[in-house]
Amino acid sequence: MMDQASKLRELFNGKNPVGDSGIEKSSRIITITSGKGGVGKSNFVVNIGLTLQKMGKKVLIFDADIGMGNDDVLMGIISKRSIYDIIKKDFDIEDVLVDGPMGLKLLPGGSGLMNIDDLNQIERDRFLSKLGSLSGYDYIFIDTGAGISRSVLSFIACSEELIVVTTPEPTSLTDAYSLLKAVNHYKIKDKANLVINRVFSEGEGTKTFKKIEKVVSSFLSIKLQTLGCISDDKELVKSVRMQKPLVLRSIQSEAIDDFKEIALKLEGSGMVKEKNDMKGFFKKVFNLFS
Repeated sequence: MMDQASKLRELFNGKNPVGDSGIEKSSRIITITSGKGGVGKSNFVVNIGLTLQKMGKKVLIFDADIGMGNDDVLMGIISKRSIYDIIKKDFDIEDVLVDGPMGLKLLPGGSGLMNIDDLNQIERDRFLSKLGSLSGYDYIFIDTGAGISRSVLSFIACSEELIVVTTPEPTSLTDAYSLLKAVNHYKIKDKANLVINRVFSEGEGTKTFKKIEKVVSSFLSIKLQTLGCISDDKELVKSVRMQKPLVLRSIQSEAIDDFKEIALKLEGSGMVKEKNDMKGFFKKVFNLFS
């Protein structure tokens, strides 16, 4: 883990341990994660992605919740293949990408990435050579698994921005803080955005953010910002059961308005001058697992 920590710190300090930055002006890559499961992270990823897609943006979701991915289920679509098929079976990217609603694209992670550290150099190079077609997206969301793991920290380190999803529940806040503490320990990010899901009111969301932000600012060297809150809307639960994302339903919903507001904040936050593409992103990920 010490060797990996060194590599993570190199990424944070702007030293690319791969030797090739893979930087070009293309997509805004954002890792979205949570300290614990069951906080509605994947539901957030799908709905915010579709909201941006409806705003005319081009969005790709990489379901990196290895072995437990369910973004396709939430959208009511079927993914027969995954990145594993690209690496091990020589499929092209186009054969694996899944068309979601409104033109959104999904890249399924699949269980094959559990063995990412076992890949040989030929397999890695073959996969990287095929990633050139994943260009021209405005947003690429990396939907990780919940909790603190080597893969989650690696995805955070290799992306440009970090969004942590939590709820007002004390256990969820504690786990979100533990995740931020790990990010701070390895010095892989100096700022993060927080989304508070399932709030009963705007006031509860504000109070919850102030509570965790006070602790973070006191003990960690991370600047925590709020992207907003998602209302505790029973229609969200119905949407999951229907396998139809909430923002695609023609209903009145506070949560839909919340997703729109967060999407506008993301758009208004601006983009870094140089943005990583997926090839550069995975080069860094592979290096951290080598």
